[in-house]
Amino acid sequence: MNILENISLKPYNTFGIDVNAKSFVEINSLLQLQKVLQLSAYSERFIISGGSNMLLTKDIDALVMHINLKGISIVEENDLVVNIKVMAGENWHDLVLWAIEKDYGGIENLSLIPGSTGTAPIQNIGAYGVELKDVFISCEAMNIDTLELEEFSKEDCQFSYRDSIFKNSAKGRYIITSVLLKLTKQNHKLLTFYGAIEDELRKKGIVHPSIKNISDAVIKIRQSKLPDPKKLGNSGSFFKNPVVSKKTFKSFQKKNPEAPFYKMENGQYKIPAGWLIEQCGFKGKRLGDAGIHEKQALVLVNYGKATGEEIWSLALKIREEVKKQFQIIIEPEVNIIK
Repeated sequence: MNILENISLKPYNTFGIDVNAKSFVEINSLLQLQKVLQLSAYSERFIISGGSNMLLTKDIDALVMHINLKGISIVEENDLVVNIKVMAGENWHDLVLWAIEKDYGGIENLSLIPGSTGTAPIQNIGAYGVELKDVFISCEAMNIDTLELEEFSKEDCQFSYRDSIFKNSAKGRYIITSVLLKLTKQNHKLLTFYGAIEDELRKKGIVHPSIKNISDAVIKIRQSKLPDPKKLGNSGSFFKNPVVSKKTFKSFQKKNPEAPFYKMENGQYKIPAGWLIEQCGFKGKRLGDAGIHEKQALVLVNYGKATGEEIWSLALKIREEVKKQFQIIIEPEVNIIK
């Protein structure tokens, strides 16, 4: 076990924020995870995996545990579906490409989402009409106190829009070690109606798309809007799309008839946060090295040497202006580490 001291976390977060970890260890096995959790010398611990859904605003005065558990295995299958177990450290997009290569359907709309598979249930990741919960069976997580693996079913996880039990009552109590997903082997349920997928397929003259066609379309759309974190620090969508009641929406629509929206099954309405932010004039703005991406107002970026505090300060300015102009509160999708 190799515990390092005073390590920069810049390579371990997609915003590229240069903060230090007091101590740092990479976790490559379940046994190693148990051993590290038993170290009495490190009472404070901080878990990091893909680093794609966090904004670090300060040095971490704790033992940073980088979860790097690897492996994909088939647990069960028949002619129609396959259940796969994916270890927490597997890169999510690499998993999507692996599934498409084998013609396993269900996660093609989730192509190019940054981060690791183990963090996907925490956020209930989603894009283009699909959420993780749509293919999720269960996950295993290590109880930090008992050091035992516990299984969480879909119901246990209490999934909702970009939310789960791991962001609420179970926060800080578990480390997700693996995820079990159910994918289709035939009769794939293809979702092309959301966003610009149909337009992209039409441009290519594709009438009967495969899951690879859909994945390719999603990748092209995302690449046209979202910066590559390896080139420009970011964490994807910074804010959640606000969900409002029918009464609030009708009042909003009366004042903003041109605004896009999505009617939800429960009678509520989802309003694109990116549209709200753009209307407030923030798209493409820059304050020092902290800024809003020129092609997508929902994405905050680090142009090089921005601190986490500077990016968070900009986010608060955006939230304040959106509330002032539209009487709607937008909440961060990214975890803010203060």
